[in-house]
This record gives sequence, C-alpha cells and structure tokens, in this order.
Amino acid sequence: MQRWKWNRKKPPIFPLLVLILLFFIAFSTLHSEHTIQRIHEIPDHVHNHQEVSSATFVKPNLSGHLKQAPEILDRFSRCNSTVKYSGQKIAWRGDSWQSGRRRVRPESCDVFSGKWVFDNVSHPLYNESDCSYLSDQLACHKHGRSDLGYQNWRWQPHNCNLKRWNVKEMWEKLRDKRLMFVGDSLNRGQWISVVCLLQSVIPADKRSMSPNAHLTIFRAEDYNATVEFLWAPLLVESNSDDPVNHRLDERIIRPDTVLRHASLWENADILVFNTYLWWRQGPVKLLWTAEENGACEELDGRGAMELAMGAWAEWVSSKVDPLKKRVFFVTMSPTHLWSREWKPESEGNCYGEKDPIYNDGYWGSGSDLPTMSTVEKILSSLSSKVSVINITQLSEYRKDGHPSIFRKFWEPLRPEQLSNPSSYSDCIHWCLPGVPDVWNELLFHFL
Repeated sequence: MQRWKWNRKKPPIFPLLVLILLFFIAFSTLHSEHTIQRIHEIPDHVHNHQEVSSATFVKPNLSGHLKQAPEILDRFSRCNSTVKYSGQKIAWRGDSWQSGRRRVRPESCDVFSGKWVFDNVSHPLYNESDCSYLSDQLACHKHGRSDLGYQNWRWQPHNCNLKRWNVKEMWEKLRDKRLMFVGDSLNRGQWISVVCLLQSVIPADKRSMSPNAHLTIFRAEDYNATVEFLWAPLLVESNSDDPVNHRLDERIIRPDTVLRHASLWENADILVFNTYLWWRQGPVKLLWTAEENGACEELDGRGAMELAMGAWAEWVSSKVDPLKKRVFFVTMSPTHLWSREWKPESEGNCYGEKDPIYNDGYWGSGSDLPTMSTVEKILSSLSSKVSVINITQLSEYRKDGHPSIFRKFWEPLRPEQLSNPSSYSDCIHWCLPGVPDVWNELLFHFL
C-alpha cells in the first residue's frame, strides 16, 4: 500500500476567536435517519486519554475462550456503573504475514488527486428513476431537487484516467463471489450506489433483494453473485447494531471484539469497510469482554475508535489470506455543515449549494486529521492485506452533493424548521446518482 497522500494544502487562516468558538461547539447525538440535521460535527474538543505509566494490553477477539459467554449487546443494554478509563490497549501483531504475499502493483498515478469535471455526456452512470433500490434518504430528485447538475460531475485524476466503468466487466469480477460492504449509513449509501450501477443488466426475474436487516443481500442468479451490506457502524460489537433502532443516549461498545460481525463477514470474497462518523459524538462507554460486573469505562470517541480499529486489524492480520480475499477500507466521508469554511462570513451549510468547491486542497472541519493519522498508522501495518480507497479529499470539494432538504425525513418537521431550511438540511449523506458512484468507480479501478 502506498503512503497516503491527502493533498491537503495549508488551510485558510481564521481569526483566533472563531477558531476557539468552533473548537468548543457542542454537537448532538447522531441518528442517521431521525436527527441528522442536528449534528454539529467538529474535531473532538477533549481527547481524554488518561496517562498511564504502563499500559495493559488485551488480546482481542477471544470471546469463545471465556468460561462464560458475554451478554450480547443490544439497544436495551446498560452499564451497571461507569469508571474512568483504565488505559488498556488492544494487542495485535500487525502485518507479519509474508509467505504467498500478494504483490501490490505500484500505481503510476495518484488517482485520488485530481479535480471534478462537468460531464453531462457520460455521467450520471444510471438514472435515479431506473433504480428501484434507491433509498428515499438519497433519492434527491424524487424529493424535489430540480437542479440536477450534481449528477454530472466526473472525477478526473491529474495525470492519468480512471478505468472506465463497465458493468459487465464488473459482474465478471464478481462471478461466484460475495461482495460485502460493512459499516455505517455512508457505507450503506455506497452499497446502494453499486447496486444501482450493477442492476440494469440483470433481468428482473433473475435478481432479488432481501428485506432490510442486519445483513441485506442483493442477488444476481446468472452470475451466482451477491452484493451485500452489513450494518456495523462501529465495527466492534455495540448497542447500536440494530440497523433501524439505534437512537440511543449512551453508546456502549465491546472494544476488544469484532467476532459478532465477523461471523457474518468472514466468508465474503471482497470486503469494503468504513467507520468514522459514529465516533464523532462524544464519549463512548467501553464494556470489555472479560468484565463480569457490567462496569463500563469511558473514553473519548477518537480513543475508542483506535481500540476498535485495533480489534478489527487483529482479525484482518490473523484471518485474511490476500490471495483468496480482497479487503478495502474507505476513508472518512466529509461533511459540509459550515458554509463559512468555503465562503467566509456566511452562516449557512450545504443548503442551496449547486457547484463544487474549486479551491484545490480545500479541507473542512468535518474531516479530523488526528483521526486520519491514527487510521493511517493502523492501515499501514496491514499493507499487504488492505487496500485503501481514499475518498476524503475528492469528496471535500462536493458541497453540492448532499441531500440537503431533498430527502425523506422520518420525523415530522416543525414549523420553525420549515421556515429555516438550513436548520434541517442533511449535509452528511450524498444524493444518488452522485459522489458515491465515484467511490465505486475507484473500487472497480482497483479490483
């Protein structure tokens, strides 16, 4: 795996007072389908890793070796008590696998560095009305968006070209295989995108979609292939693992085990993981697998994410043979919650935006660099087993690509919201056709 290139230039200089205010703004609890418009996503204002003289290392994913199986977390789970973080870390061995190592072909061009080119000839790659699998959360034209230019932008790397999307070639790559996306609602959007990209050449009586569940499966009989989505927003086991009912005041995870989810993803041939947004909500409760009294520790989101990523990395390191299984990790999807970041002195967000940001290297506050550095460090130790799809910088430019108000909202909107569209705009998810289609063009490019 090549070293990541964020293509991040020096950010605009803001007045000190504005930076301080941004630094301390509180953000509300994320619920991907109910209160998305209330999220104020900024870098962690407190990163409360406790200093410990000697860290204790916990070997992850050992639930089956315990005398008594731990209780499965669900939305009714609660901590019996909460104590300060003990400083325990996840022990994992990194990329020590050498024999039969998959050779990674050096890229002659950085396909993640480029610009958006308006192209209403080749894009969109499908029509919204032709994909019956589109979620009402992402079908922006259906829900009233009349400016359709957001569908016509093509990603153009600076010094080369992306492999042109070919639906039949992609199906041949997937023949007799399982492609599974694992993660949160943004990864679900990428899964819906690839289903829309693929379904057009499959006769209606030769394809099927299972009901929405923890694991949702699109099947294509003629290719003996499936394209699946597994809801696992935190990768490790958590009390938010119900794909519908996850609106909780307290987020609890088992930071040392991915086994519950891994039992569903382990037999997939191609895995596409993501995790990020759900760690941006504030403190997380840690319920270690070996804890018998229900006592939780509390840790900030970034620290908890590092533990969870360690447990996931240990599974990848010990279980993945890259000659038999491809694993991809998609970097963080940016938000556009503060228009003053691309238009100084304005007080809006993505609402009303119709064009990309043209400032090369633009970087907003929704993409946390310390978190990216943590993830990069972990993924760099898995370089022979995990390929990185770096969507962050290219998606940063697309302030126009979000649903804004043009989506179905699952709760009635109040009069004060209706009178102020910016107050309930979804500037986190992405319209389809749109930006996630490019993420899948990148996946196709690397397969």
